Amino acid sequence: MKFKVDKEVFDKLENVCFGVVVAKGIDNTKTVDRISNLLDISIENTENYFEGKKVKESDEILPYRDAFRELGINPNKFMSSIEAMTTRVSKNKKLPYINPVVDLGNSISLKYLLPLGAHDMDLSSDDVSVRFSKEGDKFIPFGENEPELIEGGELIYSVGEKVKTRRWIWRQGEEGKITESSKNIFFPIDGFNDRNVDKVIKARDELAKLIQEIFECEVEVGFVDKDNMEFEIN
Repeated sequence: MKFKVDKEVFDKLENVCFGVVVAKGIDNTKTVDRISNLLDISIENTENYFEGKKVKESDEILPYRDAFRELGINPNKFMSSIEAMTTRVSKNKKLPYINPVVDLGNSISLKYLLPLGAHDMDLSSDDVSVRFSKEGDKFIPFGENEPELIEGGELIYSVGEKVKTRRWIWRQGEEGKITESSKNIFFPIDGFNDRNVDKVIKARDELAKLIQEIFECEVEVGFVDKDNMEFEIN
């Protein structure tokens, strides 16, 4: 299995980059107090950081709003995942505790103010791709059974014809959703070489370190950009 980004994506967003963490053999069934505490700290720090500030005008969020405009996506109508989560937390609306893997991902995402996804690798053997959609691609929203048909030309995460995320990092669906039974997980961290790559690397390395310490499982890391457009998942 590979994680790969199509050349057409870099033609549109030249400086986009992706930190990668792959974890194998996770036990996601137990409550982990350390993770809950990390999420609480990230939430509190985010509330304090954005007190009196507008999330959409912050230096951390602007790169994603700019990229959405480049992609023809209205960022006021479709907020990136990190803007949506940060906006919620900045208004003192707490995040729900979902499961250890998701909570850990959210804590790192908030700490570094970066979009960070999590995908169950056992649900498909196809490559994970970032590409522009084709006619016939299907997306099943969270909590639903019926797929949405997507028009061509939308930036997505996918496995085969199954769409993991719509509008790049706007909304994740049922495909690859992390549950208590998820064991082998792919984490992408989306950023830009010219604006926040240092934070992408720090977030990637901290996430990998914490996963290894907490779950005592196999972990590997990678990095994808225009000079290295795919990563082999062993």
